[in-house]
Amino acid sequence: MILIVGLGNPGKKYQKTRHNIGTGIIDELESLSLKEVILAKPKTFMNLSGKAVKQLINKFQIPNSKLIVVHDDIDLPLGKIRIVKGRGSAGHKGVESIIKELETKNFIRFRIGICPKTGKPKNPERFVLQKFNKDEEKIIKEVIKKTAEAVELFLKEGLEKTMSKFNK
Repeated sequence: MILIVGLGNPGKKYQKTRHNIGTGIIDELESLSLKEVILAKPKTFMNLSGKAVKQLINKFQIPNSKLIVVHDDIDLPLGKIRIVKGRGSAGHKGVESIIKELETKNFIRFRIGICPKTGKPKNPERFVLQKFNKDEEKIIKEVIKKTAEAVELFLKEGLEKTMSKFNK
């Protein structure tokens, strides 16, 4: 069994914001018939994601190595996917919370770039809570589909093949 968690903030106010790209990808994955997979969108705020993830791992007896966390990443250009395993949070509060609660970095992350062409904003905390503009929405729709493909490939072929295809 594999647990895939899409990070975001709960409530209508935060839907379709940059910080909620993880939950958007879970929505896309729900339309696929994935076997042996639990999809989750924590109802906690981003900074408390670790508590929800820990509860899910305990409830379903999922080893940390079978956890995939899908989240926004302001250090990557808009639309870029980077798949990593066993890495630090790089300042992402949701990932930080998960690492703290699980007391390990030994899980897989699908990092989805949200950084605009103009470069990293001066106030990232405010920026991640903004909605995408029309041009960005087109890119995001594509990256959501592409990430779903990456998850499917991961489930069929494993981490190495998925990383070599999508980490470009």
